[in-house]
Amino acid sequence: MNLSNLKPADGAVQKAGKVVGRGQGSGKGGTATRGHKGAKSRSGYSKKIGFEGGQMPLQRRVPKFGFTNINRKDYAGINLEKLQELVDKGAIKDTVTLDILVENGLAGKNDLVKILGNGELKASLKVSVHKFTATAKAAIEAAGGEAISL
Repeated sequence: MNLSNLKPADGAVQKAGKVVGRGQGSGKGGTATRGHKGAKSRSGYSKKIGFEGGQMPLQRRVPKFGFTNINRKDYAGINLEKLQELVDKGAIKDTVTLDILVENGLAGKNDLVKILGNGELKASLKVSVHKFTATAKAAIEAAGGEAISL
C-alpha cells in the first residue's frame, strides 16, 4: 500500500447531483433540462390526480348511472338467532330494547334497528325496536313474546 493506490471505502463518496440553471456557460443553463414550453417546464407544476395529458380522463369518460335516494333510511339488521345467542349467554332475560342491543354491540346508539327472521327463537321475549320483518314478528309471537315497533 502506498499513496498512489489509496482510495475511499466503497459507498463513502456519493456523486453530486446535476447542477442545472446556473447560466449558459455551465452547459445546463437556458431550459435547465426541462425542455421547451409545456406544463412540466413551468415552475410550480404539479400534475393533478387523474390527469391524462389533456386527454379526456377516465373518470369523465365513464358514464354516471343509477340513483341515490337522499331520504333513504338504513336499518341495522339483527337476526333472531343473534337474540337467541344473547339469551343463551344470559345477556338478556325477557326484554330487548335498543339500549340492550347497543350494550351488546349489535347496534350503534344512533342506528335504526330491524329484526330479521333468520334463525330460530325459543325464548319468550318482549322486543321493542324500530321495525320487524313479517317472519320475525310471527316467530317472536309464536315463541310467546311480544313485538313492539317504536
